Amino acid sequence: MNVTMGTKSTPRERILRTACELFARHGIRAVGVDTIVARSRVAKMTLYRHYPSKDELAMEFLRRRREFSLAWQAEVERRKLPPAKSLLAVFDALDRWYRQPDYAGCPVIKTVLEVEAPGHPLRAAAEEHFAGVRDFVRRLAGQAGLRDPEEIARQWHLLILGSVVAACAGDVDAARRAKEVARAILAAAAFPRRRVRRASARIGSSAG
Repeated sequence: MNVTMGTKSTPRERILRTACELFARHGIRAVGVDTIVARSRVAKMTLYRHYPSKDELAMEFLRRRREFSLAWQAEVERRKLPPAKSLLAVFDALDRWYRQPDYAGCPVIKTVLEVEAPGHPLRAAAEEHFAGVRDFVRRLAGQAGLRDPEEIARQWHLLILGSVVAACAGDVDAARRAKEVARAILAAAAFPRRRVRRASARIGSSAG
């Protein structure tokens, strides 16, 4: 994810752009303030004037990642597909992301792995990000009339996380593979409800 800035960017913009690029590629804990200062060509005092701590800069980075997540969700919704097909379209959006030349995995996953302390603001922000993804899937599952939308959301989240890591490990088709697994989950989730409706219809016709 790149933060687009003009050629005459302010020091604050350069700091954020540089931090976002470094955090996305290397993780938050692996990147020191000195590296951000050197790459953004500002004085350390300038960085701390805009961001009193590295954690505050990291929080802004995670907010930008949330915007990225909302963007691909909006991309799915713009296609105006039936809800069940929108659930599968999630993996089409991820497929385009994984095929970008600068793809380097998901920094939100890296944050959860790096920040183990429960309640730490960075971990809380990462977990909120994940919850937002599940909320999106849960809503689509509910609109599709599937049994247990919460379970579908959890299953989709596992597929998303797994495909993110697989793509980072070099499997450029990870999202497409995940989509096929998701398609099987949808078929299994929808089948019992269809069977119940058919059985109800048969009972109704017999009663008539």
